[in-house]
Amino acid sequence: MQAIRVREFGEPDVMKVEEAPDLQAGDDQIVVQIQATGVNPVDTYIRSGTYAVKPDLPYTPGSDAAGTVSSIGSGIHHV
Repeated sequence: MQAIRVREFGEPDVMKVEEAPDLQAGDDQIVVQIQATGVNPVDTYIRSGTYAVKPDLPYTPGSDAAGTVSSIGSGIHHV
């Protein structure tokens, strides 16, 4: 699978598409294959390093997404 990763804070060009391992759901998890995502103002602040709380690097930006459930853990009974 591919993922957008940020390895340093800065301008939009710090976002890079990288190969990432396919994910498997743990017992109490689901995996969603993301097909669309939105960019909020807070995402740009985090990426630029100006947001008050900074994620550990590297990180995958975005918090609003839509997709298809591709894997369901054994402890999940309703999605």
